[in-house]
Amino acid sequence: MSLFDLSGRVAVITGSSRGIGRAVAERFAEQGAKVVVSSRSVEACQPVADAINAAHGPGTAISVAANISSKDELVHLTERARESFGKIDILVCNAATNVHMGPMATITDPQFRKILDNNILSNHWLIQLVAPEMIARGAGAIVIVSSIGGLRGSALLGAYSLSKAADFQLARNLAVELGPHNIRINCVAPGIIKTDFARALWQNPKIAKATEAATPLRRLGEPDDVAGAVVFLCSPAARYITGQNIVIDGGSTIGGGSAGID
Repeated sequence: MSLFDLSGRVAVITGSSRGIGRAVAERFAEQGAKVVVSSRSVEACQPVADAINAAHGPGTAISVAANISSKDELVHLTERARESFGKIDILVCNAATNVHMGPMATITDPQFRKILDNNILSNHWLIQLVAPEMIARGAGAIVIVSSIGGLRGSALLGAYSLSKAADFQLARNLAVELGPHNIRINCVAPGIIKTDFARALWQNPKIAKATEAATPLRRLGEPDDVAGAVVFLCSPAARYITGQNIVIDGGSTIGGGSAGID
């Protein structure tokens, strides 16, 4: 059996109607997993589930609408996953919010609260909802999609970066708590990935050019660049990895970018 085989596993992926989440759902299905595609709109999710079912067979994927800001809707998401597939083996907390770009001095209280609630509290809720059955089975894998924003300061994304730094610690704490039950929880920290969520960054020519120049691989990321790492972390290949963060940024956080000599 391949170390990356996910046959027989059931995965719930939030924010999976597009971007990184969709790429993760598609790659999970390629490795044999059943997948629950979820975002705020079932109309956005269903075409993704339909495409996965067409490629990998009927019953491989279902779509469930859920707004991560609502605990009741997240309860419904996990219940529908169990009704359809009987269990949840893998959880990928990918959905996130950023409602403010600019100095933290200009962010409103409601904006700050929304970022913290959607990017930290919703992940806590989801993990609380799936952990008991994983504990009962003695196995489970959870990945939180964080960001390199959580590793450094930012003049534009302060509150968002703060929330992503908190996700690193959420993973570490829960890795300690859940590790004795053979449940692994890790983070991935993407750089700028060409998704709709990050469109304001990568479609800005000045930001895109500067980022590419400062990145050793000299390009921006694609959703599959992140999906591969998530598949790895949820597979038997990563069975001895927990509480960690994998940075997926083409090397931008290590430096070594262009200094005008290319």
